[in-house]
Amino acid sequence: MREATNLSCSIGIAPNKLLAKICSDLEKPNGLTILTMDDVPTRIWPLPARKINGIGPKAAEKLTALGIVTVGDLARADAGLLQEHFGRSYSAWLGNVAQGIDDRPVSTSSEPKSISRETTFERDLHARHDREKLSGIFTALCERVADDLHRKGYLGRTIGIKLRYADFSTVTRDVTLPEPTSAAATIRQAAGECLRRVPLEQRLRLLGVRVGALSRPGAEAQDPGEIQGDLFVAQSPIDPA
Repeated sequence: MREATNLSCSIGIAPNKLLAKICSDLEKPNGLTILTMDDVPTRIWPLPARKINGIGPKAAEKLTALGIVTVGDLARADAGLLQEHFGRSYSAWLGNVAQGIDDRPVSTSSEPKSISRETTFERDLHARHDREKLSGIFTALCERVADDLHRKGYLGRTIGIKLRYADFSTVTRDVTLPEPTSAAATIRQAAGECLRRVPLEQRLRLLGVRVGALSRPGAEAQDPGEIQGDLFVAQSPIDPA
């Protein structure tokens, strides 16, 4: 990885995904950590409970209130106490992970849920004053997403946009098509419909286009088509509801 990207990488080698994730963080940067089940009491139990992926801030706060601060505290905690405060399913999971137990299978491949492209502008752009530039960027994003779909062999039914304004607030809008598509023109048209449902009075920092609800085509791929039209026009705020 260093030769290919000039970036460092920390690696954890362990009996399961849970422990591998934890030990990959133990010796950063550029660390290599090997962990066995026998190492759990000495290497894992002293760590804060929140180091376990799946224990979020709220759960960690609740555990702390019960006097459970480290993974070791969790491993020694009374099962009835955990069930009383976290429910049967989550408390059983807490008990297992504190012992380093994780039965999830390792998957070396997965199907993407969506394909997206987005860009952050060098300067904030305005829908009216920078309409031509925004329209070109918008079209290019749709075309790049369509190219990605064709290259990876997918169609998608849900077309969405993402906007980030100058104040860093972010909005998203989606629309679901009757039939899946990989056509750039169809994606552009649907994304434009989403665009009409958001206010465009503030300046924009980021623009993104996403295609979700992916499936493999059962027929010939659709013609990407030619994209026409200018959907970046100044609009008044619209209540998305």
